[in-house]
Amino acid sequence: MSQVQYQLSSAGENALMLYFEQRIDPAISALVQQASELIRTELSEHLLDLLPSYASVLVVFNPLSTDLFRVRSQLQHCLQQLQSGDSTSGRQIELPVYYSEESGPDLTRIASAKAISVAEVIERHQALSYRVYAIGFAPGFAYLGEVDPLLQMPRLSTPRAKVPRGAVAIADRQTAVYPAQSPGGWNLIGLCPTPMFTPDASPVMPVAVGDEVRFVAIDKAEFLRLGGEL
Repeated sequence: MSQVQYQLSSAGENALMLYFEQRIDPAISALVQQASELIRTELSEHLLDLLPSYASVLVVFNPLSTDLFRVRSQLQHCLQQLQSGDSTSGRQIELPVYYSEESGPDLTRIASAKAISVAEVIERHQALSYRVYAIGFAPGFAYLGEVDPLLQMPRLSTPRAKVPRGAVAIADRQTAVYPAQSPGGWNLIGLCPTPMFTPDASPVMPVAVGDEVRFVAIDKAEFLRLGGEL
């Protein structure tokens, strides 16, 4: 295994940004996860926030207990432990989905565009395990990838004014679950009853960067029993 290349840049008076090679790749995501765990341990009580993404980690520290020079030195020290090819992996998470034309208004359009059946769209979406690459856009919005190439769809030309909470969607190479009602331009294929963001829970989200997510089909009755809303 070779030593990992990275860059550290200032991101404010009390923040540093760690950059890896800028591409969407499971190996890069594994490095982000590995680095995040090392940084949490290294900075300990000095850490205010840690925001991992596709190929970077934002480190926000407490300026009352440390300083930029010291944190940069600490980060460089702990990041020397990074190794490419590390097998660090996240949890395996299953999320139930009620796939139907009732709950997924874009299912038929996707099937028609790809010349396959609605059943095959559903089957292909369930067939893969999706890595959590980043959390963003809204609290609890996890970017998952990558979808089956046949299911890749561009964002809608005109976003919907309201996408329901729990909507399972596809945009380009990614899929996601909307954590709350919001505007959105992704293609909707189902509804998930699992809350994706609960502020007073611990943890606040059922998934984290580095986890692997599988979607499992459920029927309407089970969706409603699990707390889903239509």
